[in-house]
Amino acid sequence: MQFTKNSGLLASTLLLLLSGASAVAAEYNPLESKQQAKTEIETLVDKTRKREIPVRFYLPEESGPRPVVLFSHGLGGSRDNNGYIGEHLAGRGYVCIFLQHPGSDESVWKGTKPTEIMPAMQKAASYENLELRCQDVKAVVEQLSVWNKTQGHLLFGRVDPQRIGMSGHSFGASTTQGVLGQSIPLLGPRFLVPEIRAGIAYSPSIPQRGNPETAFAKIDRPFLLMTGTLDDSPIGGQTPASRRKVYPALPTTIDRYELVLDGGKHSAFSEREIKLKLLGGGQKNPNHHRVILAITAAFWDTYLKEDSAAQAWLQGEGPRQIMEKPDLWQMGLKKK
Repeated sequence: MQFTKNSGLLASTLLLLLSGASAVAAEYNPLESKQQAKTEIETLVDKTRKREIPVRFYLPEESGPRPVVLFSHGLGGSRDNNGYIGEHLAGRGYVCIFLQHPGSDESVWKGTKPTEIMPAMQKAASYENLELRCQDVKAVVEQLSVWNKTQGHLLFGRVDPQRIGMSGHSFGASTTQGVLGQSIPLLGPRFLVPEIRAGIAYSPSIPQRGNPETAFAKIDRPFLLMTGTLDDSPIGGQTPASRRKVYPALPTTIDRYELVLDGGKHSAFSEREIKLKLLGGGQKNPNHHRVILAITAAFWDTYLKEDSAAQAWLQGEGPRQIMEKPDLWQMGLKKK
């Protein structure tokens, strides 16, 4: 092949651009927390449904409109779960709102005899509660504009309604899938909350009925999945293998990512060492939280802040530089 002077110049320019992108990605640090997070609690009353929704806010020090990240807890949890994620993101300038869902929260097992906990949890893992959860998310999203305009409220003037992300663990991941547009058999994507721009599902699930490709076909926004090689649960019948079926079922028309933590149990995403065997507790790998926080931050920085350095890190070698060798990482960028 013969190279002309112009082709040589083009090659030099391309190398310069690539090296520049690498340098930008190298300077980006998704683990850096730039400010102190403040946390407060509140209970939203959804008057339409006569339902209380407890929430916990994680707020950055800086004022002005900020991107918002919502989080939905797993079965039997509360607004206090997974706080390490809220603290980290608030420290990076996000307003985080952690929801609590009555009927599938800690009230399911608190005060219950040990022999009755499992039946109570199984009963709470219902379609009815999934619907209530998705409606809770919609109610909070709609309330954001009210809080943003209410002088004296914690969120007064602090919400950017054009930059909202949704996330959740386990049953909260199912909630996230629902509000991002997962289709329900015969009903379609009835839980979609269009204001949400992107989502993260920690311990995602395939539908119990129908095929995954049909269920996820109408999701049209960026999606990040995180799971582990030991991420199973006796409630709902999900296994590490079934959780891995979500990623290939996502449409190729969206940006999609999957992290699989080697040895990661269902409790890998929690902030406490859970000793209950039924919840997949036990000793954790200390690097797992580091990876979870870094990739979570980079994803939100890419899609809610539109940070080019974060995008270069996320779609480059950034994740693999903090992961351990057995961990798995894959991505598929949307076909244009």
